[in-house]
Amino acid sequence: MTEQRADTGGGISLAYERIGEPGGEPLLLVAGLGQQLHSWPTAFCERLAARGYEVIRFDNRDAGRSTRAAFRPPSVPAMLLGRWPAEQYSLGDLAADTAGLLDALGLDSAHVVGVSMGGMIAQTLAATHPRRVRTLTSMMSATGSRRAGLPAPSTWRLMTARPPRSRAEAVEHATRMFRHIGSHGFPFDAEHVREQAGLAWDRCPSAAGTGRQLGAILRSGNRTAELRSITAPTLVIHGDRDRMVHPTGGAATARAIPGARLETIRGLGHDLPRGVWPRLLDLIDHHARRGERPATTGSADAPSAS
Repeated sequence: MTEQRADTGGGISLAYERIGEPGGEPLLLVAGLGQQLHSWPTAFCERLAARGYEVIRFDNRDAGRSTRAAFRPPSVPAMLLGRWPAEQYSLGDLAADTAGLLDALGLDSAHVVGVSMGGMIAQTLAATHPRRVRTLTSMMSATGSRRAGLPAPSTWRLMTARPPRSRAEAVEHATRMFRHIGSHGFPFDAEHVREQAGLAWDRCPSAAGTGRQLGAILRSGNRTAELRSITAPTLVIHGDRDRMVHPTGGAATARAIPGARLETIRGLGHDLPRGVWPRLLDLIDHHARRGERPATTGSADAPSAS
């Protein structure tokens, strides 16, 4: 497991790691808002790899060691009013980055698993590059509708607090945030959260990228109509204690995507506590095996027939 970088086109370079034996079923993990590749815990990835997958985790644009934009993030009032910097990208751009990563790795397609914003990117990839996605697993995510999946008011207050200016502040902020949005039905591992937050600061001591990524989510708006075009076998996973993306977001996602199946996990919030790993590993693995389809020929991005 060695961190590498890949040119995905358009001046974007993504940092990534591959875990597992080459030649295994490719399984791409897409991280959430402001999160980095290690937000998918190494031990979790290794357990997926032990089931026969080659697991790929990566930093999205504006996170970790991937390319970071230079423009100033839009303010919250500007985002709510739809006033975007000319350089503001969208979820479609982040999905194109992801497709470019598959190209750079020589993969026609992969099983794609996204969490939170990563679920939105994975959904968009499945809608706009249908032949790149063997199966789709959307976790703790939403459709962009303002009627479903909204954060709790208390979560908004934490999200809009002054960004951390030091490693110590970053660790404290992450601990406070995940104690709030985390899984109240499972033990809270504060030491793990602090360790992950410190690593994130060491890899990228800036919170500006998170603001630009949030802009990508809000600029993309309600994607419900787009999601109706998804043909990949889809599993939607959501917790019933999620304060970051209300459980209605998962329900709306499952309704929008034809044939999607919703799995609600009691006690799960907006994190990946070790106690839920066995359930998640089984769900992801069984869905990928049930939904596996033969490799296609021709253009990887050509629309598939319904």
